[in-house]
Amino acid sequence: MATLKKLFKQTFIYGLATVLPRLLSFILVPLYTSDGVLSSVAEYGKLNIIFSYFIFFNVILAYGMETAFFRFFHKEKNKNTVTSTASISLLISSLLFLIIGFLLQHKIAQVTGLNIEYIKYILAILFLDAIVIIPFAWLRAMQKPLKYSFIKITNVAINLGLNVFFLVGLKKIAESFTFAENLYIPNFEINYILISQVISSVSSLILLGKFYTKLNFRFDKDLWKKMMKYAFPVLIAGIAYSINEAFDRLLLDYLLPKNIAETTIGMYAACYKIAVFMTLFVTGFKLGVEPFFFSQAEQKNKEKNYATILEIFVMLGALMFLGIVVFTDILKLYIIRSEAYRQALWIVPFITLANLCLGIYHNLSVWYKVTDKTKIGAYISILGAIVTLALNFWLIPIISYKGAAIATLAAYASMMLISYLLGKKYYPIPYNIKKIGLYLGLSSAFAFTYFFLFRENYYVGILFILLLSGTMIALEKNQLISIYNSLKNRKR
Repeated sequence: MATLKKLFKQTFIYGLATVLPRLLSFILVPLYTSDGVLSSVAEYGKLNIIFSYFIFFNVILAYGMETAFFRFFHKEKNKNTVTSTASISLLISSLLFLIIGFLLQHKIAQVTGLNIEYIKYILAILFLDAIVIIPFAWLRAMQKPLKYSFIKITNVAINLGLNVFFLVGLKKIAESFTFAENLYIPNFEINYILISQVISSVSSLILLGKFYTKLNFRFDKDLWKKMMKYAFPVLIAGIAYSINEAFDRLLLDYLLPKNIAETTIGMYAACYKIAVFMTLFVTGFKLGVEPFFFSQAEQKNKEKNYATILEIFVMLGALMFLGIVVFTDILKLYIIRSEAYRQALWIVPFITLANLCLGIYHNLSVWYKVTDKTKIGAYISILGAIVTLALNFWLIPIISYKGAAIATLAAYASMMLISYLLGKKYYPIPYNIKKIGLYLGLSSAFAFTYFFLFRENYYVGILFILLLSGTMIALEKNQLISIYNSLKNRKR
């Protein structure tokens, strides 16, 4: 129980590091979707195409080194050498990427269809984000969640402030004062958004500057080879993950007629944000649980702890999933400000459940990470990517963005199922599948029934939430009493 307390304390702090910045940046969604900020829904679609490229190339530039760092940091005696080797590797590769990118920027702009100015900002952001990967990972490995949280929150607060200033404040200043009328550049909104990101990324590097000043810059070639061998399957898995996460926007752009593609992406991306609360929960939990999995690898009761963690995660996630679906039409008023974006709300239950399945998959993935069978994790992610691509190519031309949402759910659900079946064979963990299946099945049945048959009938929605909560309390009574007594004794 003490071990679990430590995990959930760190998960809470890491959750703040993820949730609070995301909630701050979440204000940007209603800002972007407000009338008069971006020129059109299509412009928001173009911005999300850029964000999709960020997701893909962030994975490429990290090439699994963060996960390799965690593994070898806990495995090797000389932790400073592990830290230094990983840092130097990413510094060199990121610098090479930046140089090559600038040399080929015109060709990149031609291939992607993006403006050349966007390419310059994108390259700078990708470089800055890559060289802080190990410093942030080191803070997590050293169990310094407060500093980690502070820097993350500062980054997004600066980004948020600059977005509001450039998109709202600067425009009002230019309209109010004659001497300032040339300060604001019309139709420059995406540039302003990217400039804000560059400045906020620089701020993170400055706040992490002491990491590099104290680094001994010792590169162990043999260790690096072992880390790369471990990291390569993680890279493949990451690429597959980025396909699952971001290629739906790119494929919508590719498969739909050009006159509607960017507008459709804008609507899809805006409604996708309704599921952000599940994403926040999954991400915060993952940040806390991943270092915990590695640190527990040699402990006696690790399998029991892993099983308990997943059960708690599914309980909380199932309640959150149902709550998001029930209150979608209230959330839309605050998140998606313009009616022009709301046509794609159909995707909400599919995307929210997909993210819950992804969170379960992250918890199940412990078996191949602690046994160094990361290549199997890569195979699972590749399977998910194949499902994503196949269903998107099939469904998008037929049912547009609805096909993209169905493909996302199918991909993450298949990854979750395959990971469980393989883990059962190679690294048995006593998961309570009956309870987990019940919570997942019951929440899904209630959510889809409500959304498609009783939408905006909050009496039915709240009844479903109470029924799910009551079922959980009845089945988890002993566990809840145990946790309560443990907390009560701790206070004494």
